[in-house]
Amino acid sequence: MNLNFPPLAEPVARLMEEFHKLPGIGPKSAARLTYFLLRMPESQAKALAEAILAVKEKIILCSICQNLTDADPCSLCHGETRDPSIICVVEEPLDILALERTRGYKGHYHVLHGVISPMDGIGPDDLKIKELLARLQGGTVQEVILATNPNLEGEATAMYLQRLIAPLGIRVTRLARGLPVGGDLEYTDEVTLTRALEGRQEL
Repeated sequence: MNLNFPPLAEPVARLMEEFHKLPGIGPKSAARLTYFLLRMPESQAKALAEAILAVKEKIILCSICQNLTDADPCSLCHGETRDPSIICVVEEPLDILALERTRGYKGHYHVLHGVISPMDGIGPDDLKIKELLARLQGGTVQEVILATNPNLEGEATAMYLQRLIAPLGIRVTRLARGLPVGGDLEYTDEVTLTRALEGRQEL
């Protein structure tokens, strides 16, 4: 990596290099983070390093939903207040956080850890699809909500899952898509407008 900086001490250059490997971190951001850490009290720097190591050492995948957890099963799968007849399928663990913030969903989850993307060499066998199908065999699940992102890869993954699940006699639904609250029609793309028209509701 050419940071276009004067010669740097090896530890500083190495830390910049490691920051630059993170998604969304360019050379300038890597430099800012490095110099911020250099000014940080040693106790805070150690706490950050320990937190990073703890994540790598203690975090595992829940054997049921494949979410990130430090206890198996995770608290969402273990919770008795959740409805076991509904499973919401998401792409990544962060999607669960977004859905939980709504406080409107009380079922269970399943994390795929990605989407089908032939361009990136990711096929169905690279995702947690076999684990999902195994969960559907017991007869407890009555509905699967496909909450993949509304892009090309997310749609392809949802269609693939729908074809696998439909023969099991389980209801398959998709998150509704449409106009964002506070949005203007003139700035809305055609796909979103089409979805909004298709998903219109009676008043």
